[in-house]
Amino acid sequence: MTEGCCPTGSRHQLVHRNAGVVALAQRQRQIASEDSEERKLRYLHVYDWILDFIAKNNLTGGDKLPSSTELARLTGVSLISVRHALDKLEHAGKIHRHQGIGTFVAKDRIVSEPSRTGRLLETLSPSGGPDLATEVLAINIGLPGPEIAKALSIEIGQPVWEIMRRRSLGTTPAILEQAVLPLSLVPAINESDLQAGDSLYTLLAERYGLRDDYAEQSLEVDKPTAAEREALDLGPRDQIVRIRGVSFTADGKAFDCYQQTYKASDFVFYTSGSGSRHLLQPTDMKQWVVLPLHGGKSASSAKKVAGRSGR
Repeated sequence: MTEGCCPTGSRHQLVHRNAGVVALAQRQRQIASEDSEERKLRYLHVYDWILDFIAKNNLTGGDKLPSSTELARLTGVSLISVRHALDKLEHAGKIHRHQGIGTFVAKDRIVSEPSRTGRLLETLSPSGGPDLATEVLAINIGLPGPEIAKALSIEIGQPVWEIMRRRSLGTTPAILEQAVLPLSLVPAINESDLQAGDSLYTLLAERYGLRDDYAEQSLEVDKPTAAEREALDLGPRDQIVRIRGVSFTADGKAFDCYQQTYKASDFVFYTSGSGSRHLLQPTDMKQWVVLPLHGGKSASSAKKVAGRSGR
C-alpha cells in the first residue's frame, strides 16, 4: 500500500458518512421549508379569517376587533401567526392598532391619482372612482385674482366663471371643488347640466372643443379655511390636502384653473411618471380668489345628484 493512501474499506466508510451528512442536511432544510410553509399558511388563514369576520359582522371603520389572544383562540393558531397576520393587514390598510387600546377596522379611504388628466372621478382610482354625489354650491361670474389670471394667461380685468361644487360619499362630504373658466373661451354654462351631474369637461369638449391634454398642479397639506371646514364638515383638528392646478389643451391653451380640497385622512394620493412640466408654485389662500361682480348668483338649488360627474 502506497504511503498516504486510505484503505479501501476506510474510503468507503468516509463516502458513506459524507452521504449521510448531506442527506441529513437536505432533510433538515426540507423540514425547515415545510415548517416555514406551514407558518405561512397559518398566518394567511388568520388574515382571511379576520377579513371574513369583518364582512360577516358588517363591521365598518372604527369598529373594534377581538384581541390577539382571542383571535389565537378563535383561529386555533399561535400568537406569532396572529401578530404576523395583523402586521400584514395593517400594512394593507385594512386595520389600525392603538397600543394599549386595541385593534380596529380601518376607515375606507379613496385613492386619488392627481397626475392623471380628465374627469375628476377618473383620477380617484384606476377603475373609475367611487360613486359620489354631486352638489352644485354656486355658479358666479367675477374677476380673477392675480394668481388665477397669471395661471390662465389672461388679464386681471377679464371676467371668468367660478363654479363651486361638493362631492359626497353617501351622506359624508368628501371633496370641495372650485373651477375657474375664462368667459372668452366658455361664453355660456348651462347650470341645469351641472345640476344633473353631467361632467364639466365633457360639456367643455362637446360645446367648445376644449379637451384637456395635460395639467400642472401643486399639492399642499394645510389647515382648512372656515369655508372649507363648513363645506366638508371638518372637526377642529382636521387637516386638508389642497390641490391647485391648471388644465391645458394640446396646443397649450389654459382653460380651467381649479382647486380641490380633501380631508387629509380620507384619501391616499399617488402619482405616475410623466413628462417634465413647470409646476405651479404654492400660493397663499388669500391670493387664490375671484372678485365677484354684481349679478353673481348661487345655484338656484343645491340639489345632490348621484352620478359619476367630473370636473
